[in-house]
Amino acid sequence: MDLLNTLVDKGLRRELPTREEALAVLATTDDDLLDVVAAAGKVRRRWFGRRVKLNYLVNLKSGLCPEDCSYCSQRLGSKAEILKYTWLKPDDASKAAAAGVAGGAKRVCLVASGRGPTDRDIDRVSKTIEAIKEQNEDVEVCACLGLLTDGQAERLRAAGADAYNHNLNTSEATYGDITTTHTFADRVDTVQQAQAAGMSACSGLIAGMGESDADLVDVVFALRELNPDSVPVNFLIPFEGTPLAKEWNLTPQRALRILAMVRFVCPDVEVRLAGGREVHLRSMQPLALHLANSIFLGDYLTSEGQEGKADLDMIADAGFEVEGTGTTTLPAHRADAAASGCGGPGGGGCGPCGDGDTGAAAEATTTPEAEIPAPSGETRADAGEARTDLVAVRRRGAGTELPPNA
Repeated sequence: MDLLNTLVDKGLRRELPTREEALAVLATTDDDLLDVVAAAGKVRRRWFGRRVKLNYLVNLKSGLCPEDCSYCSQRLGSKAEILKYTWLKPDDASKAAAAGVAGGAKRVCLVASGRGPTDRDIDRVSKTIEAIKEQNEDVEVCACLGLLTDGQAERLRAAGADAYNHNLNTSEATYGDITTTHTFADRVDTVQQAQAAGMSACSGLIAGMGESDADLVDVVFALRELNPDSVPVNFLIPFEGTPLAKEWNLTPQRALRILAMVRFVCPDVEVRLAGGREVHLRSMQPLALHLANSIFLGDYLTSEGQEGKADLDMIADAGFEVEGTGTTTLPAHRADAAASGCGGPGGGGCGPCGDGDTGAAAEATTTPEAEIPAPSGETRADAGEARTDLVAVRRRGAGTELPPNA
């Protein structure tokens, strides 16, 4: 297919596809699926080889959130029967993190529900970061605490935080449909604050909330412009007791096409297979490793994932290898740009800058001979099968007396 050849060529040059090309990836048929995965896999291997980075979540504070994000089991008014607890003590959080590191995780993600941290919360998280680093000097620590105010990003960086996560989640045009207590612009501002403080930016999306193909492309293009180093791709977990509990809009094939589109638009970025992969990809998870170079190990914030050992077996059986702590995840041009401040708002170097014939002019150019299927329209995809049996509330690990899954 000419479209895929064009996208591979662009991906190998770090050249931005056109919006029409990105839409066309989502419009491909199931008959073309393996070709799409193979094409995006070439781009993934060019920049990340066969390495898979493992990340581990520690939920520092669960539930009790005043925000009204429709997708979230921790939201204001949620009736989901999740674990609810206030801040973990630094030592307890460090022990939880150690379980993930022992399982092979290279990055620990510290997450707390809420609109954003108070200065006292920043002190608490800083102590947690210091405790984790004291036990595991080489581990990366990413904080995810909500909206930041002036000076908080700098304090987290000074405490040893390597990265900050704040997802855009969906397109700016439809953001108000899923959340009313803050805006898309608020989220962009927090990511930019983290970048300005010298932290690696992590920002992604949630697919399966009833969005159109156009919404998916819009949010991924917005992410490309924002220039994070990591892009987590979450698939909605429709928790009972949340407004989106009935939204089962994904099939495994649809999820793979979304991942492929993200890889083509952000070819040299750490694309992370995140929440909901077990629910929506199911037995096709190994194929997703040809598209994403990073996954979460074990459980998520309020839901249980597949067993940590099963994750490791899946990686090995698919012919991939776990990325070691001594390996730099990002390609050299991104890592160097991050250190020098080149490459856009975050200095990560996602945008073309001096690679042969890439550049603004190349990004704006379509390839005349590319065969671009008609987009599937601006409406949501056909619903996938509802698999409520795969939505398991987390009852182990942080906030419980049971050992974590790692």
